[in-house]
Amino acid sequence: MEQRDRIHIKNLEIFAKHGVFPEENVLGQKFIVSAVLYTSTREAGQTDDLTKSIHYGEVSHFIRRFLEDHTYQLLETVAERLAEELLLKTERLKGVRLEIKKPWAPVGLPLETVSVEIERSWHTAYIALGSNMGDKRAYLELGVEGLRRTKGCQISAVSDYLATEPYGVTDQDEFLNGAMKIRTLLTPFELLKRLHEIEQEAGRERIIRWGPRTLDLDILLYDDLILDDEELHIPHIEMYKRDFVLKPLCQIAPYVRHPIYNRTVQELLEALEE
Repeated sequence: MEQRDRIHIKNLEIFAKHGVFPEENVLGQKFIVSAVLYTSTREAGQTDDLTKSIHYGEVSHFIRRFLEDHTYQLLETVAERLAEELLLKTERLKGVRLEIKKPWAPVGLPLETVSVEIERSWHTAYIALGSNMGDKRAYLELGVEGLRRTKGCQISAVSDYLATEPYGVTDQDEFLNGAMKIRTLLTPFELLKRLHEIEQEAGRERIIRWGPRTLDLDILLYDDLILDDEELHIPHIEMYKRDFVLKPLCQIAPYVRHPIYNRTVQELLEALEE
């Protein structure tokens, strides 16, 4: 089981300039920030080595600088952008819960404070890649690089590219297929939107289902999420019966378990081959 220990920073007071009203962005006011940093403290606790943990003093100063150096109208935006920057720039940080309080909120009524609280974390996703038009390898590389340059996405592993026979519509050129593992801060629908943008950059046209395409990018798995929506199904609804998906995926994630069938990728591939 993944270790998710917590480091707490409570009620850090910062004077900054955020708010809907212009005077708030000029005069500024007090904000109170609390953060829960999800990490693993096991190694630090065993070695007494600060470099094996998260330096809460440095994180506190990072939060102060971020709030002082930026100006946003909404507390929601402050929290969202701060969480993103913390996750991108803090080594060993797996997730964060932030509460940002505004004790002097100008609402014209007596109140103690107004606050926004969010929780954000890194997610693990597996993406299938396919191409059967033009320079197939170049298109697959375009898919990998497109995600590599996407803020909030990090490439963890990429499989070999395998030549496979076409699926569905068989009267077309053979495919080159692959799979990659990524860490991402994007939600499933944000990730889907980004994949479609990368496909469009490659000149993808969605004309014939299972037809020829310059680049095809599909979300196979996203953590242990089970999602059924008109626009998106996770796990990918047909991955268990596609060897051109399972073979490259098995290279980089043989022991990842399908959250519905409760079988590893390797077990799914062996069952399909049998």
